[in-house]
Amino acid sequence: MTALTLAKPDDLDRLIPLIAAFHAGEGIEFDDEVRRRALTPLLEGSPHGAVYIIGPVRSPIGYVVISFGWSLEFGGMDGFIDELYIRPGVRGRGIGSEILSSLPKALAGAGLRALHLEVHRNNEKARALYRRMHFEERDQYHLMTRRL
Repeated sequence: MTALTLAKPDDLDRLIPLIAAFHAGEGIEFDDEVRRRALTPLLEGSPHGAVYIIGPVRSPIGYVVISFGWSLEFGGMDGFIDELYIRPGVRGRGIGSEILSSLPKALAGAGLRALHLEVHRNNEKARALYRRMHFEERDQYHLMTRRL
């Protein structure tokens, strides 16, 4: 089973290159200083989210970031998988399935009522994985964003 460890402030420098790789692949243009400012509060225990290291802490193979919110529709605390990244060299080995199976169970035990994620409409491989992991497309809803 692949280790999933809650990240701490000491993990910042191990996470930044992974996050930069994810952002490069997704076309997200941030520099490392912006990444550090966004990540540090979560590593320091902010109640707004959590970062988990995938694999060995000293040499992670990925990470997942969960943001927490509250939903009347789902009856309490919900979470949003903000980012999930696994190094390309170890993809296709079932690690993503393992994480998407174990993480919801752990979060449900902490009181989470629903877990959401966002996926590009054209990424059929990822969408198929998420469906296998019991995430349901909500066709009647469309995610909209307003940058502030």
